[in-house]
Amino acid sequence: MRLLMLGGTEFVGRAVVEAALARGWDVTVFHRGRHEPPAGVRSLYGDRTAPDGLAALAGTEEEWDVVVDTWSAAPRVVRDSARLLADRARRYVYVSSCSVYAWPPAAGYDEDSPAVEGASADAEQTDYARDKRGGELAVLEAFGAERALLVRAGLILGPYENIGRLPWWLDRMARGGPVLAPGPRELPLQYVDVRDLAEWTLGAVEAGAEGAYNVISPSGHATMGALLDACVQAAEGPAELRWTDPEVVLAAGIEPWIQLPVWVPPGSESYDAMHRADVSRAVGDGLRCRPVAETVADTWSWLQGIGGTAPQRPDRPVVGLDPSVEAKVLGG
Repeated sequence: MRLLMLGGTEFVGRAVVEAALARGWDVTVFHRGRHEPPAGVRSLYGDRTAPDGLAALAGTEEEWDVVVDTWSAAPRVVRDSARLLADRARRYVYVSSCSVYAWPPAAGYDEDSPAVEGASADAEQTDYARDKRGGELAVLEAFGAERALLVRAGLILGPYENIGRLPWWLDRMARGGPVLAPGPRELPLQYVDVRDLAEWTLGAVEAGAEGAYNVISPSGHATMGALLDACVQAAEGPAELRWTDPEVVLAAGIEPWIQLPVWVPPGSESYDAMHRADVSRAVGDGLRCRPVAETVADTWSWLQGIGGTAPQRPDRPVVGLDPSVEAKVLGG
């Protein structure tokens, strides 16, 4: 298989490239040159946001079996890439998001649930949900439903994370001391290890899958307790989890998801959206999710290998709880 990866040097794109190389695929990575791609790929350089940013792709007559695209800003960037490649690639995979569903999605929402309104393939950057949906529309417009695979991911964790969610928890456990653990401990979570996302995506390409898939673990694959316990064990810090009721956390003015990454209070619209999607279609087509302890341990190992400081995407908010706020809630 010949893969053209648009991006491919960070997080999801990098995991896809590594998984493709492990399968023996021929991989071309189109990127801006800001980060080194994995060894064993061919690089083409360009900035998709620039007026002539696709020149390196336009200037080659190469063809590919599949294009994988993870873009999450202005949909017109996906549109331009998809139009250029429509006659030179058999399939286009767009790594989208469960955020494309109309808000608030009901618990158990599936791929047929209504999508957010107001999205356009021709749009400039607006908001994350409409940008991702606009990217989907751009791919469908250029490749048609039968040649498009829309991978709607939810929360993504694992090595190479450049959002900061799991790295923040690991760093917090490494610092030790009493840790504000937002409850309940048995709160079911829904996420996907970036490597499982990559493996499923490539397997789906090989199987000829098409259309939209919610690609995250079944809800409850892990719990908040299992996740934080794994962080304590991996970081080996003298951390003491202090489980705290959601009402106490919210009364302190702490923002779920941002100040306490991954966590959103049970019973909220956000919880249903983040942790209660129907993923039966992806599971039926081969999605397998590794244990949370493996995801956490491998992420910690990766962090140590790069000096302990995780990369941070400039277009995403910095996550985490101020130590003074944490101490106040815990009565310190």
